[in-house]
Amino acid sequence: MTPRIEDYALIGDLQTAALVGRNGSIDWLCLPRFDSGACFAALLGTEENGHWRIAPQGAGPSDTCTRRGYAGDSLVLETYWETRTGTVKVIDFMPQRDKSPDVMRIVEGVSGSVDMSSVLRLRFDFGSVVPWVRKSHGHRVAVAGPDSVWLRSEPPVKTWGQQFSTCSSFTVAEGESVAFVLTWHPSHSPRPKLIDPHKALKHTLHDWAEWTERCTYEGPYREAVLRSLITLKALTYAPTGGIVAAPTTSLPEEIGGVRNWDYRFCWLRDATLTLGAMVSAGYLEEAEAWRDWLLRAVAGDPADLQIMYGLAGERRLPEMELPWLAGYENSRPVRIGNAAVRQRQLDVYGEVIDALRLAKVAGLDDKPHAWNLQLSLLGFLESSWREPDEGLWEIRGARRHFVHSKVMAWVAADRAVRSLEENPELPGDADRWRAMRDAVHAEVCEKGYDPDRNTFTQSYGSRELDASTLLIVRTGFLPPDDPRVIGTVDAVRAELGSDGLVRRYSTEGSSVDGLPGDEGAFLACSFWLVDALQRIGRPEEARELFEHLLELRNDMGLLAEEYDVTAGRQLGNFPQAFSHIGLVNSAVDLAGEDPAG
Repeated sequence: MTPRIEDYALIGDLQTAALVGRNGSIDWLCLPRFDSGACFAALLGTEENGHWRIAPQGAGPSDTCTRRGYAGDSLVLETYWETRTGTVKVIDFMPQRDKSPDVMRIVEGVSGSVDMSSVLRLRFDFGSVVPWVRKSHGHRVAVAGPDSVWLRSEPPVKTWGQQFSTCSSFTVAEGESVAFVLTWHPSHSPRPKLIDPHKALKHTLHDWAEWTERCTYEGPYREAVLRSLITLKALTYAPTGGIVAAPTTSLPEEIGGVRNWDYRFCWLRDATLTLGAMVSAGYLEEAEAWRDWLLRAVAGDPADLQIMYGLAGERRLPEMELPWLAGYENSRPVRIGNAAVRQRQLDVYGEVIDALRLAKVAGLDDKPHAWNLQLSLLGFLESSWREPDEGLWEIRGARRHFVHSKVMAWVAADRAVRSLEENPELPGDADRWRAMRDAVHAEVCEKGYDPDRNTFTQSYGSRELDASTLLIVRTGFLPPDDPRVIGTVDAVRAELGSDGLVRRYSTEGSSVDGLPGDEGAFLACSFWLVDALQRIGRPEEARELFEHLLELRNDMGLLAEEYDVTAGRQLGNFPQAFSHIGLVNSAVDLAGEDPAG
């Protein structure tokens, strides 16, 4: 059986990440970066597309561990196997790298004696390339094109090649341990220096303990908040400060469907909410690194602003399909790259300006060019906000006048006015931006609001609803007690709600996104509903929904992008930064600690 998405745990080294199943198999890992080719791609195909399983001998493909969990507040995974002869613990982690990425798996005997096996199938380029494997100085070395991987064990164990895989067998008794180290490096470079796995484990646990001690959030649901913050840290590309939306590609929004996208990039839409989550927990260094990544990525002609960028701000993210992969539970196609990078989404201008203002309010060191950049973005938006776009959800249908895009244009002008009022020495024309702000506000209230149903709609002239209108109250576009805000919350909840959760929009009989099929409830939107309920004065309902959302996390505290209410399972790329950002910000709202003031 294919493991469910929520059957996976996450390990990573702040430059890439791996997914480890309950059955002890690493089924997804891209090396050396989040957006590199995968060397383990069984998640989107079969074991023949690459995986690495360590389990008791005789364990079948669907046999799973007895229990598992993270070691304290870390990203070190501990998996226990209880057998008739004894119990072992497998410790999986990726230490923060010096130069080369390492995956370390330490098997420790807890009681009795257990016969163990390791099966390593390396398949570079998303499962399409079988490497040449040889022995060298007691190591197994796999090479194909630009990629090289070294495998060693301490102490050495019996290892052999079989059916294009590397197999090992060994016995671990109480108090004994066997450590495996898998190291990637460019095939043209010398062998990387050896790292002691036991020392690396101590350093990794220390690094995470030191990081989590910096968390200043002491409000309700702290355990869930801290685990989400650890997950966001794990999705950070440390060299640049960029945060990927998810470490995976093509996990489906509908099992067997075509809504399968590559999320291993950085989206501007996450900017303000990400900063808010970091600032609220006291992680100002991470917030500043994200802000600086943002400034570098968007530098240039405002007309060329993209909705997403690569980990270092790369602009070309061409989309293609990988026909040799069957897809997760036969959900084709498997895609890498993302064609949405070419879309026009006018809301991102507001999101960038809002994020930069939040960074300043939070006390981050100001960047001299940041204000000039905002003026440049505003100048472009002033002449473009009346145009249609593809909107927040990256529709692949016709452009429309999406209400959320217009609201974020209002946010851009509003934040500029507020900045000028607070800092009169800044260059800029406050009256000009007030006029733009008023014009946007009037048009949205006239064309984006349905007075018959007392709700804002997805786009001008449409009867469709959209969960993004829940953000109207968070942005300050209207006050929480405005009847139109309350009406919108109730309408979205009634028409897009399912078991308390919220869908982004209706896909039934709609041609909005230009795609066939359906999708699950969107978890970030469900957290937006929590925020909206809290702000319009329904805290009990907000808390009840928030606690329901917490119950949807897997045993490791992780959330995907969506949830299938009928099947009771997670959907979409995993773990999803947007979902965990929503969790943190909702908890902060429930605690009454809005970082934006």
